Amino acid sequence: MDRTQKAALLSAGLGALVMGLKFAAYWVTGSLALYSDALESIINVVAAVFALIALRVAARPADDDHPYGHHKAEYFSAVIEGALIIVAAILILRESFHGLLDPKPLDAPLTGLVVNLVATAINGAWAMILLRRGREWRSPALVADARHVMADVVTSGGVLAGVALVALTGYAILDPLIAGLVALNILWSGWGMVRDSVSGLMDKAAPSEMVAQIRALISIHSTGALEAHDVRTRHAGQATFIDFHLVVPGTMTVQDSHAICDRLEAAIESAIEGSVVVIHVEPGEHAKGRGVPVI
Repeated sequence: MDRTQKAALLSAGLGALVMGLKFAAYWVTGSLALYSDALESIINVVAAVFALIALRVAARPADDDHPYGHHKAEYFSAVIEGALIIVAAILILRESFHGLLDPKPLDAPLTGLVVNLVATAINGAWAMILLRRGREWRSPALVADARHVMADVVTSGGVLAGVALVALTGYAILDPLIAGLVALNILWSGWGMVRDSVSGLMDKAAPSEMVAQIRALISIHSTGALEAHDVRTRHAGQATFIDFHLVVPGTMTVQDSHAICDRLEAAIESAIEGSVVVIHVEPGEHAKGRGVPVI
């Protein structure tokens, strides 16, 4: 089990702990807003399990049926997680509607608020750690999980403030109204997650900063060539596929052009973790005069 899978497993365990605390807060208060917060925690646990499964699939080596590897499995995890979030939001909206029709006073609000606050603090600390690690390890599944947990933290903060307001004012109708606002926020979070994951499945290019870094590496390490053009990139989970055309003098031997390609591949792959480089060599008359210049 690699580091990303261990992080996903820990996320599932912490999610189960937080879920238990939030349902305890709902049980002692009867608050629909706290119930909506607890319901979203179920999705956190399920999503973490999906992320773990996707990471295990993505870690499989390339085979005859999948010569480019299984990296995109991570994006499917994020799409499923986004869909689950949307389902949770619909369920919360349903409970909120019924609560508006028959608002009820809260029981033991202070106890419920304290329990929920502890759960929120755990979630907040873990979300920051998971987001940092997910970006560092370039894992879409972990980043999606971290964003969901962070959205849950923001939601919980609003719920805590709202339930405290209900307790102070005695206006029971505020409770289902807050639950409805929570549901709308969850819907927005789910939509953003699905949108980002679909971009990955559609082979969206690497970030502009990374593309600039790749072009700089090509310029520095392609001594002996004339230019490089048609630089293309795409992300697939933790892998970044890079291909471009390298123009060399027509009289250069295959051995010498191959040495330049080896040098370029080594430089790019050492600078960009998970990169897979493919270079197409062309003779001098194919130069376009607008490619990456050679230093």
